[in-house]
Amino acid sequence: MAVNAHPETDYSSLLPQAQIDAVVEQWLHDDMPSFDVGGLVVGDIERQSVLWMKSPGVVAGKPFFDSVFRSLDCTVEWSSFADEGTYLEASSKNKMALAVVRGPANKILQGERTALCTLSRCSGVATASRVAVATARSLGWNGWVAGTRKTTPGFRIVEKYGLLVGGAATHRLDLSQMVMLKDNHIWSAGSITSAVKLARKAAGFSQKIEVECQSLDEAVEAAEAGADIVMLDNLSGPILKENAATLKERFPHLLIEASGGITVDSMNEYLSEHVDIISQGKLTQGYACLDYSLKIDVSSAP
Repeated sequence: MAVNAHPETDYSSLLPQAQIDAVVEQWLHDDMPSFDVGGLVVGDIERQSVLWMKSPGVVAGKPFFDSVFRSLDCTVEWSSFADEGTYLEASSKNKMALAVVRGPANKILQGERTALCTLSRCSGVATASRVAVATARSLGWNGWVAGTRKTTPGFRIVEKYGLLVGGAATHRLDLSQMVMLKDNHIWSAGSITSAVKLARKAAGFSQKIEVECQSLDEAVEAAEAGADIVMLDNLSGPILKENAATLKERFPHLLIEASGGITVDSMNEYLSEHVDIISQGKLTQGYACLDYSLKIDVSSAP
């Protein structure tokens, strides 16, 4: 069964194709830095292989999958129901054929593991994000469910893209996109006020500044210093809600983020009309990978 078979937004257009192709080339080189003995065994006869989905979740990562095989001179033809962002009820007993990959057998197998690993991980992030956002909406909260910068080095663009496909916000993409002042920055600068004022000189008007706060007093200092966002970090649900209400009354335009060990199961403890953002590192750090396989059709030789 497919759910949300026609997602409203095609986020693949965000991806700079030249950059993606360059990253994919690095992945392939990492996986095959020298001889390909297995490729010698199968040869370069033209074959076709079928991509099977074997666990339920959101299909995500097709642009990366396509890029892998395009770089190896193979073609990919996707099934009509396998739209990016579609939730499919696949299982080991109810496998779904999502795509057909055609090309020389050795080339298909050179890209197989890289393509599957990328697709399974991107789909895992998208599925976890879909669950988190759906949970928040079911509880009547319409703020932003966001990931964090806790991404896999070298794999950031895939995991951030998966967040979007799953309906979550990416948070800041990297250190240069938004200024986040955490405890180490504040200790080094001497105070929240000093840190925010120095950051504003460099960031100017075009970047938002967020400050990680452990108490209401710290949050007030950050807001008064000119922070755009305060993160109420590692507070209990009741205290966080109380502090958020106080801050919103005093600083109506201040964005308030709740963070620190929040899960799908505990989300309701932190949701409030005064909380704008809930971030969860687990969306890109503790997600479960979906199960895909790519099998060559031995009858497909010309």
